[in-house]
Amino acid sequence: MEPDLFTAAAEDRQEKDPASSPLAVRMRPRTLDEVVGQQHLLRPGSPLRRLVGEGGGGPAGPSSVILWGPPGIGKTTLAYVVSQATRKRFVELSAITAGVKEVRAVIDGARRSSGAYGRDTVLFLDEIHRFSKAQQDSLLPAVENRWVTLIAATTENPYFSVISPLLSRSLLLTLEPLTDDDLRGLLRRALTDERGLGGAVTLPEDAEAHLLRIAGGDARRALTALEAGAGAALDKGEPEVTLTSLEEAVDRAAVKYDRAGDQHYDVASALIKSIRGSDVDAALHYLARMIEAGEDPRFIARRLMISASEDIGLADPTALPTAVAAAQAVALIGFPEAALTLSHATIALALAPKSNAATTAIGAALADVRAGLAGPVPPHLRDGHYQGAKKLGHAQGYLYPHDLPGGIAAQQYAPDKIHGKRYYEPTRYGAEARYADVVERVRAWLRGDPPPSADGQAPASS
Repeated sequence: MEPDLFTAAAEDRQEKDPASSPLAVRMRPRTLDEVVGQQHLLRPGSPLRRLVGEGGGGPAGPSSVILWGPPGIGKTTLAYVVSQATRKRFVELSAITAGVKEVRAVIDGARRSSGAYGRDTVLFLDEIHRFSKAQQDSLLPAVENRWVTLIAATTENPYFSVISPLLSRSLLLTLEPLTDDDLRGLLRRALTDERGLGGAVTLPEDAEAHLLRIAGGDARRALTALEAGAGAALDKGEPEVTLTSLEEAVDRAAVKYDRAGDQHYDVASALIKSIRGSDVDAALHYLARMIEAGEDPRFIARRLMISASEDIGLADPTALPTAVAAAQAVALIGFPEAALTLSHATIALALAPKSNAATTAIGAALADVRAGLAGPVPPHLRDGHYQGAKKLGHAQGYLYPHDLPGGIAAQQYAPDKIHGKRYYEPTRYGAEARYADVVERVRAWLRGDPPPSADGQAPASS
């Protein structure tokens, strides 16, 4: 695609005055050897090295690739390096602004370039997860016939956001989070490199440690924060980026959480698993990340209600009412006050005794039903409130529990196929210990062998 007048002017200005570009742009690697991290993708013979011409072509030419990873770890950087190093025609599109028309124009241009000049085309498509299924479909003929070599970048799980035919025709390369050592090397290079700060300031160890902490594994964030801190120091005439000036320049770290991507599910999963593990502090951490990222408080409240039944159950019968009350309160008040209610419920659930007996009980019952262990309802339990039911034997011989001492009737309730099967196996944790005693006495009574009790009566079932 041809750049418009304003894009061309901006690019011309950056070329004449590199300092006008952000530090993160100026420090982009020029070769694969300068790339920070991702060494598992940069070994000799890797797809990325073949894309820049380190290897043959022909029937074993480089495959299209999909780069998957969180923001700031090098997806666009790798594509930029390929664009600088490759001997192929390189075209860049963003799924935010491009559509099928632009994709088809690139493909037509690639076919002309290949036919007329024998020059292959590399298409870099950023944010491919923003393309609809139909838009992704438009890439298939070009990728399958190798009219273009596709480099697609996404921050979302491609198994959910990229169509299967395109996945099957590409290599999926997963980028790993950058380590502190990776970022430390990048920061130190930016401080001394002429493309960066050129030795204008130094970075003390405590300020460097703070930068690594707020970067959260994001190279772009680390360089942006360094640039802000360096600017503040130079404005004050200071030779180093002190921790104080850095903290003044960078208010706080952006929360590493994407409500529309994988981390939405990862952080929610970590919240529930921390509650299940009774780690109240970890649970509050993940709750805070969700709140700070602007997560829908109703989503959080729904997860807490599920947790109350799934992981606590009758070990603390107040857990579910607490979670339900929190959900109702959240719906009424919203943020920011809803944070207090969600904290209240999260702490209560994390510190409650745990039991998954209700979860395993319904799971086992469902498994038997799905396996065909159902069978007819015993005749004495069938509906007898219609004409002719008596002739069919329905409801005949049914014992009404309220007419009997203790309110329990020793009769068969389950179908023959599962008669005597036990699904609910209570724990001895918290309040469920009482239910464990009750269920054993009731089961014995139902078998016609009532156990002795202090008052000579059958135990109540609740």
